[in-house]
Amino acid sequence: METNATPKMKPYGYEICARDGAAKSAVFSTVHGEVRTPVFMNVATAAAIKGGLSAEDLEHIGTQIALCNTYHLRLRPGDDIVYRMGGIHAFMDWKKPVLTDSGGFQVFSLADSRKITEEGVRFRSHIDGARLFMGPEDSMRIQSHLGSTIAMAFDECAPALAERSYVEDSVARTTRWLMRCIRELRRLNELPDTVNRAQLLFGINQGAIIDDIRVEHAKRITELDLPGYAIGGLAVGETHAQMYHVIEQVVPHLPAEKPLYLMGVGTPENILEAVRRGVDFFDCVYPSRNGRHGHVYTKNGKLNLLNKRFLTDERPIEEGCRCPACKRHTRAYLRHLLKADEMLGKRLAVMHNLYFYNSLMAEIREAISEHRYDAYADETIRRMREGQ
Repeated sequence: METNATPKMKPYGYEICARDGAAKSAVFSTVHGEVRTPVFMNVATAAAIKGGLSAEDLEHIGTQIALCNTYHLRLRPGDDIVYRMGGIHAFMDWKKPVLTDSGGFQVFSLADSRKITEEGVRFRSHIDGARLFMGPEDSMRIQSHLGSTIAMAFDECAPALAERSYVEDSVARTTRWLMRCIRELRRLNELPDTVNRAQLLFGINQGAIIDDIRVEHAKRITELDLPGYAIGGLAVGETHAQMYHVIEQVVPHLPAEKPLYLMGVGTPENILEAVRRGVDFFDCVYPSRNGRHGHVYTKNGKLNLLNKRFLTDERPIEEGCRCPACKRHTRAYLRHLLKADEMLGKRLAVMHNLYFYNSLMAEIREAISEHRYDAYADETIRRMREGQ
């Protein structure tokens, strides 16, 4: 196997370019290139965007970083296959950074078929029901096989509204698992046949919506001086107000000079509010999932292209948008494709939505650099809510 093993060097850097209140704009440097934050990571779960977009498409719509899924790639085609093909970058022909989640969220979402122990989690495959096991070391080995730029620590995503005693036990176990992740990834990065020997590890803050548990966990993992940190266990049943409150409590206790990732979030409004509170990495399936169902984003809110009022609408999805869908096609044509269940309709709608998200992040970065972020966020949220 031909590997992409990297030479001995500092594997990353994070330089804050501008601050506006708690909002920050930065450049995150990696062995696979730079990421300008705040950034939305386009979700390529199984090494592909659902909706028929290629790596070349992602480049054309301004994507900086892709997110792939450890659990799904372990099952299909198998991380050993991706490893033999030279790692995830060679496999999907993507030259820029890739973040892989640990598989923890997917495993813990299989509540009816999994058993948690100190060693890890036993569960059944959602594909064929096969009995499987994943623990911290397994997650690190799979992610090392994939050769992603950033690996996420294996954690337990406890229910947002879980009882305090359960959350305390869960967070303590997540901390012990993080220590095991650190040791295993360090070992893997020293092996000569590792795909990416500069693979980075982000730790994850957990604690449901219980302030003191969240804060203490943030303090504990900050001591480990990892390349980056994430806030997990949100957007899983709590209200938006509760989510924003947790972010406000946690951010002051995580290092401001490191990238901060809010996992699985979210809507444009969620992103704008989280940036306001100091977050700079995001991911969510909304733009691709909604696009496949005919729901497209604009600066004046979301449109349902399946609506009959677009039957003869000659306008693009959004006036002035430079995405491939808007440059060449009308709402009427896109509606026809979606109603006829033509794959092209889904592809164009997904491409527009991801372009919209990537462009939104560029506007956010500009507003922060010009110290007008609050006004920009307030006006953008107002327009999307009111459709004006």
